[in-house]
Amino acid sequence: MRITVDRTLCQDHGQCTIAAPNVFRLDDDGKLEFDAHPDESERMAVEEAVDVCPAQAILLESDVEATR
Repeated sequence: MRITVDRTLCQDHGQCTIAAPNVFRLDDDGKLEFDAHPDESERMAVEEAVDVCPAQAILLESDVEATR
């Protein structure tokens, strides 16, 4: 699985950090940091983060899509 975040859309609301705290976090300046290739065990949390992002800035790709 691969995650991308459209930085032009992301407004650092942090909803993803609540949904998937092992994958998304805000740095000391409040800017989003994330693991672009999280473990498959985080899939449900990442899918929730995608759903709750108010800016719809998070894209989740499966391993098959990511290798094309």
